[in-house]
Amino acid sequence: MHIEPGIVDGAKMALAYTTAAGAAGYTAKLAWDDLAKSNMGSFALRTAIATIGTFIFFEILPHFPVGVSEVHFILGTTLFLLMGAAPAALGLALGLLVQGTFFAPSDMPMFFVNVTTLLVPLFAMHAVASRFIPEDKAYVDLAYSDVLKLSALYQGGVVAWVAFWVFYGQGVSVDAFQSVATFGAAYMLVLLIEPIADLGALAGAKAIRSGKLKGLFTQRLYNAA
Repeated sequence: MHIEPGIVDGAKMALAYTTAAGAAGYTAKLAWDDLAKSNMGSFALRTAIATIGTFIFFEILPHFPVGVSEVHFILGTTLFLLMGAAPAALGLALGLLVQGTFFAPSDMPMFFVNVTTLLVPLFAMHAVASRFIPEDKAYVDLAYSDVLKLSALYQGGVVAWVAFWVFYGQGVSVDAFQSVATFGAAYMLVLLIEPIADLGALAGAKAIRSGKLKGLFTQRLYNAA
């Protein structure tokens, strides 16, 4: 999910700066909430793992350009379930920054656009998860249907934001609709894979449940809220 440079430019980039700043502010709030339940060492470790994971998702895993953007296996739901909302958000932003700075500098002009596209769906997923996942259920006990809902929400949110940036930056036209439709159809292939990856990650976490690994994952992974 790297929106092509030039899709949004000039004065219209002001909106991207604003939305990214809002995402940063909400991430700070989530971080504060997380630190109230954990500790700085665990938080920093989970953020580092999420950052490395994001870099791998964007730079190493298969990815290919489709129309106005690229299709990546972001696995944002996996990061959320294992690391927590705040470390996942920071990891997505930092991983994208590292990948863009050192390996794809041509993407950096769209950094704030791409950060918004990654983080806002994550926040929406976090809000919905707190509503439909019972408080007495740990994440390792989620069913496939639960994981599918979260993945569909996240991936659908990414596609929706890509569509928004295209129409905002380029205007509403037949070409814009075709580009968005092509990207959306290709990106939904990720939805076929991510829930399986999520369940695999949760199964692995369940198998290695250990007090020694307590700080490696978000508390909600093993414990009810």
